[in-house]
Formats: sequence, structure tokens, C-alpha cells
Amino acid sequence: MAMKANLITLTTDFGHKDAFVGTMKGVILGVNPKVGIVDLSHGIPPQDIIAGALVLSGAVPYFPAGTIHVAVVDPGVGSERRPLLIQSDREFFVGPDNGLFSLVMKGKRPQQIVELSKDTYHLKPTSSTFHGRDIFAPVAAQLSLGLSPKKLGNPVEDFVQLHWPEVTTNERSIQGEVIYVDGFGNLITNIQEDTLAPFPRNKLSTTIGQLQIHGLCASYSAVREGDVVAVMNSWRFLEIAVRNGSAANQTGQSVGAPVEVTLSDGK
Repeated sequence: MAMKANLITLTTDFGHKDAFVGTMKGVILGVNPKVGIVDLSHGIPPQDIIAGALVLSGAVPYFPAGTIHVAVVDPGVGSERRPLLIQSDREFFVGPDNGLFSLVMKGKRPQQIVELSKDTYHLKPTSSTFHGRDIFAPVAAQLSLGLSPKKLGNPVEDFVQLHWPEVTTNERSIQGEVIYVDGFGNLITNIQEDTLAPFPRNKLSTTIGQLQIHGLCASYSAVREGDVVAVMNSWRFLEIAVRNGSAANQTGQSVGAPVEVTLSDGK
């Protein structure tokens, strides 16, 4: 893969109230005024690494080869956690080594992993609270100009794996939990499509709180407006939604809520 790239994406929990995102863009454009910048999301819940990993993994496959993905959900900023660059077979990831990249890298073999230990391309002075500005943004910008990752630090063998909430299964049921609430109030669970594949969709019932949802529908429009529906979303995770409404508001459930899918005996 060619080292030079013309696109950088940004994923953070910074929101839009403050100037953090704009400052990172300023740093990038100061190094490479011609690079394209795409905002994936700046609405990741604060310090929610699982949410950041999920959003990143759902978007990355749709970007061209060579894209540099900068992700900063970094509750350990200023600690001993490593700043990292991971090169896969088709893209780069730049950000904190806290598990943020473990989902998007699942099943992929890194071509190289570099701890960003050389400060030659870091901003000075380097803040202990804003590595997005002082380390990750300038490093991504230099990569976009074709700088070799080897010049950014020392090679390492691994990166932190995210502690993903476990799904438990037996012949008739699957137990999981809500791991993310999107901007529409949809409740996204950690139950993936391949886990549900052995079960007939029309014989499944999904329980969350006191609510039981019968069947797994193909789309939101399969139910009436205001009704709750269970669907397999575009990320291939089981999702609980309300047609033209918010499942989070209507059910009163949020991240961490237990979800059970059971196989009914009905015909």
C-alpha cells in the first residue's frame, strides 16, 4: 500500500461545544493544507471506549484504502498508556493504545505497530491532557505526506484488546446487553448476527426490562409508528428500536441493560 494518503478521519468524544476538534484540524492543515478531513463522529459518550470502538468499526470499511483514521477516546491521557500507530493491509489507525482499535482490527493482521515514542513530529510543549492536538494530529498529517511510520517511534508487537461484554448462549437462549445508544435512541446490543444465525428469526423473542419483543424484523417499517421492534442493524448487531421514536426513552433502558433472546415453541 502506498504510504501517501489524501484523507484523514476523526473520531472523538470531544463534542462540538469547545474548540478541541477544530484545533486538531488546524494542526493537520498546518502540516498538510491539501489533505481531506472527514468527521466520523465527535459525539462518542465521554470516555466510552466501547462506543468509540463500535462506531469506528462500523465506518472504516467504507473508506478508501490508505485512509488515516485518528480516534481519540482517551480517559488515560497523560498516563502510561502508549500513543500508537497501527498499519493494517489497507489503512492506518492513530490514537491511544486502550482497546479503541481492537474491534476494527478483529481478524486483521497488522503490517506494523509503532509506539509514537519519538517526539520529533510532536507539538512542543506537549500537553499531558491533549494528545489529540499535540501527538495524534501532527503524526497523522505527516503520514498523509508520506512519512514512513518507522520514523515515528519504536516497533511493538501488540496492542491492547478491549474488554468486550460477553455473550452467553445455550440451545434456546442468548444473553447479552446494551452497549451503545445511538443518536436516534436505538439500543444496540453486543449480540451479533452470526450468534443469531442458527435460530429461525420468526421464532425469536427479545426481552429487555419488562418488555418482550416477538420476532426479528427486517426493517423499522415492519411495525406501526411508535411500536418497538428488534432488528439486525447495518453494523450486524441486534438493535432494539422504536419506529419514528426513541427506544431509550420509551423503554427507560440504556447502556448495560441486560438483553435476552429466546427461542419460542410456537409454530
